[in-house]
Amino acid sequence: MSFKQASGDPLDRDIYLVLEDFGARAGCAWRETDEADTDLETVVHLVPSGDYAYPVRIVAFNAIEGRSRDATSEVADVVVQRALNTDAEVSTKLQAFIALNSTMAFDLQLSLPLRVA
Repeated sequence: MSFKQASGDPLDRDIYLVLEDFGARAGCAWRETDEADTDLETVVHLVPSGDYAYPVRIVAFNAIEGRSRDATSEVADVVVQRALNTDAEVSTKLQAFIALNSTMAFDLQLSLPLRVA
């Protein structure tokens, strides 16, 4: 008897889950999320939008293929590339996530007020 799913199974894909730090009192927990919001594109959108305030680790897995991996740097790199491509504002929290996890250089140039002489 085979338990392998048909190739058209919507869950036969990489599923991304986020471990978030809720602070000293609550600690870290895997965020509860709708199945539809577990793809890379959604997670890459939710991290910079602030829906995940302090993401610590992002894991991608495919249960049908029996594999998992740490995808934290992958997500951080995509967030950096999109921020650079769109000149998006990068919050202090997001800068910390990028600094800890991205493999790409991300130099944020802050605009300084000009003095009138």
